Amino acid sequence: MPLAVALLLLFVIGGSLAVLFGTAPLDLGAIAGDSYLRHVLLFTTIQALLSALLSVGLALPVARALARRTHFPGRTLLLRLFGLPMVMPAIVAVFAIVTLYGESGWLHRLAAGAGLPLGSFLYGLGGILIAHVFFNMPFAARTLLAGLESVPGESWRLASQLGMRSAQVFRLIEFPALRASLASTAGLVFMLCFASFAVTLTLGGGPRWASLEAAIYEALRFDFDPPRAAVLALLQLAISGCLLLALYRLMAPAPVSPGIGRPQPRPDVAGRGGMIWDAGVLILAALYVGLPVLAVVIAGLAGSLGLVLGAWSTWHAVLVGIAVSTAATLLAVAGALMLILGRSRLLPRGLVAFIGSLPLAFSPLALGAGLFVLLLRLGAPLDLGLGLVAVINGFMGLPFVLRVVAPAAAEAASRHDRLAASLGIAGWSRWRLIDWPLLRRPIGLASALVAALSFGDLGAISLFGTSNTATLPLLIYQQLGAYRLDAAAVTALLLVALALAVFVVIERIVGGPADA
Repeated sequence: MPLAVALLLLFVIGGSLAVLFGTAPLDLGAIAGDSYLRHVLLFTTIQALLSALLSVGLALPVARALARRTHFPGRTLLLRLFGLPMVMPAIVAVFAIVTLYGESGWLHRLAAGAGLPLGSFLYGLGGILIAHVFFNMPFAARTLLAGLESVPGESWRLASQLGMRSAQVFRLIEFPALRASLASTAGLVFMLCFASFAVTLTLGGGPRWASLEAAIYEALRFDFDPPRAAVLALLQLAISGCLLLALYRLMAPAPVSPGIGRPQPRPDVAGRGGMIWDAGVLILAALYVGLPVLAVVIAGLAGSLGLVLGAWSTWHAVLVGIAVSTAATLLAVAGALMLILGRSRLLPRGLVAFIGSLPLAFSPLALGAGLFVLLLRLGAPLDLGLGLVAVINGFMGLPFVLRVVAPAAAEAASRHDRLAASLGIAGWSRWRLIDWPLLRRPIGLASALVAALSFGDLGAISLFGTSNTATLPLLIYQQLGAYRLDAAAVTALLLVALALAVFVVIERIVGGPADA
């Protein structure tokens, strides 16, 4: 346990220091007076704030509609659709949004046919917000729905007896139950959008709309200015780290009186006006999430299927992606288990959770560049790119593993620690007989999630990838940059299909059969 924590801290601190001091002297005065840096910081904050407000603000009526309408045709399918953006590669979502909202996209052609030209709005803040809401609104809706479903039935029975209307139900019952969840979800979405890379890089349209992460990429990839990249990365770490500290104060669940578990009807589900409103909200949400997915499928099937699928470069990129995602998943799961299984003895649980969430606050590009410089100084060979991509992706996947596995591990520890100690079961025997049977399902889910995210990631591979080590996301980015839209459409469809296949196969192999 101390070794895992020490390695994690050295990973973060050593990487950033290597970028900061590794190649050139740092002129803090010149960097602090840089108007472009101030502009990037201001824009990154504004777009992340707007993205969080829009995502959570739109997710709230969707979550309320789902909570009120617990039985309707397609509800399960809609919830599964809302889970798709979590494993959908960002570069594929960007392609889908361009296909849907671009100047030659479906929406513009439909508007032009109706005599209502829309003009250009995709490349810049508008496109960034559209993409961020696509990714984060479904996640926020499912998170808020879980909070609404935790309201005890006795509260609804009392509300029915008092004849509460919808506004009163929200003010007196729903909002108190969601207060902490709203703040923590908005904060988490802000952090994710603050560190956004693929979306801002492809839809930003230029330096005017560059985020901190895109500016770090430009400083490292094009300008080779590590001091500037280091300052941008440290600014991102400082802001996101402070928000992360605040989030852990907000994540304590709101106190809810325990109920007897008997379901009770809500008082705000019978009105015709409410039914029409909820139906409209859910239809619009389904279209907002479903149309980009449909655009990927249609554009991919209409593209140059034979040309792309018959190219060796495509399948070489698939093999590289599988190798990177496998290594990243093993690193993330191993690191999380080192933190989880020993945390109760040496460090407070909250401190370990905070340490494990540090990747959310750090720039993977700056970290990768820093480690590259650090390893070169230690005499490592130059051909490190692909290995560093796997390490960075595993590091960035660590928070997802912790959030899935840690609650199950805590429950297993509370139920079996004393019994195992009394029977003298420890070490490998405890893992084989107690921990693995209880943790296999959550470990399978976490492994599948990290593998799918790593397989579709454009972060570190954009910095270290070459023509011989390109993954499918980097291949799509290169195709879009060369305006090979037909090829990009087919590659995007292939990437989505393989990412979903990776998720399903790994969850089934690691987590075991669904009826186990």
